[in-house]
Amino acid sequence: MKISYDSEIDAVYIRLVEGKHECRTLRLTDEIALNIGEGKLLVGVEILDAKNVLGAGELPQVVLENIPFTVVEAIAQ
Repeated sequence: MKISYDSEIDAVYIRLVEGKHECRTLRLTDEIALNIGEGKLLVGVEILDAKNVLGAGELPQVVLENIPFTVVEAIAQ
């Protein structure tokens, strides 16, 4: 799983499945869309206007419990 945030457009993308997938988009609201792959596989979730949707102008803290992870440092360009 990969969670990314684009501050220029205030969008969060949660990629649940790695690799390339041909997807269709199922829009739940104006701000939230699901990317559905073959076999009804949920590939990812897009959240627009993320700061507002996820909470009072701030991105929420994410807590990972018993999940191995790697920290990747992004370089602003």
